[in-house]
Amino acid sequence: MLSLACASAVVAAAGPDPIVATRQSAMKEMAAAAKTIAGMFDGKLAYDAVAFKAAAGTLRTRTGPALIAEFPIGTLGPPSGARLEIDQARSEFEALARHIGMLASTLAAKAERAPPSITDDMRMGSGPAMGGGSLLGKRPAAAEADPAKAPAEHLLHLILQDCSSCHSRFRQKVL
Repeated sequence: MLSLACASAVVAAAGPDPIVATRQSAMKEMAAAAKTIAGMFDGKLAYDAVAFKAAAGTLRTRTGPALIAEFPIGTLGPPSGARLEIDQARSEFEALARHIGMLASTLAAKAERAPPSITDDMRMGSGPAMGGGSLLGKRPAAAEADPAKAPAEHLLHLILQDCSSCHSRFRQKVL
């Protein structure tokens, strides 16, 4: 019992696993970037083309292969929020990470050409959802067929949808 308590104290004194800490930091950066962009489209933050470009760049940098690299084998499960199932469904996890990366790269490319104010072609548009009830906008099929044709706001929503899918499948609450 005493050796277990000492081992726990040594682990606690050593601090969190550096891979887990780096991964958590990256996730916080992505969340902050997405929140910045969403705030601009929601009108909660003033639109700033430079901040939009920076936030979209953060999403591009932190997704795709970089996101996959944040989850090496042996760093999953407690104390991390990453479920062990990532390794059992590695191809599914990596496909989601690559898809988010592709969407983030497309969004970042649009942000590179961002005008000084939000334009109608950057927005998803108003009106009823089409194609069977998607709540993400008017052109879900077009966005999946060619994301470059999707408005920036719609791309953000697709990114958030992928993030939610990944978290619901591969993230666990850690106490």
